[in-house]
Amino acid sequence: MATLTSSNALYTRSADGSGLALTPAQNALTLVGRVLIALLFVPAGWGKLMGFSGVVGYISSKGVPLPQVCAAIAVCAELGLGLMLLLGIQTRWAALGLALFTVVITPIFHNFWASPEAAVAAQKMNFFKNCAIAGGLMAFAAFGGGAFSVDGRRRA
Repeated sequence: MATLTSSNALYTRSADGSGLALTPAQNALTLVGRVLIALLFVPAGWGKLMGFSGVVGYISSKGVPLPQVCAAIAVCAELGLGLMLLLGIQTRWAALGLALFTVVITPIFHNFWASPEAAVAAQKMNFFKNCAIAGGLMAFAAFGGGAFSVDGRRRA
């Protein structure tokens, strides 16, 4: 196993020579990162499922067409893709789907530029928080779920 040095970390070439393998510390951090991001989506998706009619009403109040369909998409994205991310099943696709979902809904539900003055600060914080979450999800889409994932177990 060849060792390569980067300016920031120590990497090892994968056993099959196809790419760079993560170190044990990087795999652990990847697991923790997946769990923490999934903590945003899985409970939110479950809550939407359990309070579906309220979610439909809220989506409708934002002027979004087909609120029932959009609520179902939100449940599937948050609960379904969130669980996939948590477990590391098709991690790259799950993360990409959640990133796309987050990018689409953020300007609709956190439009600080059109909020009442009293709500601007909170909406702006949530808008940029969601942008950061999408960025973290894109990193998972780029690099995968690590060794401590269902995807990682399939490769081993």
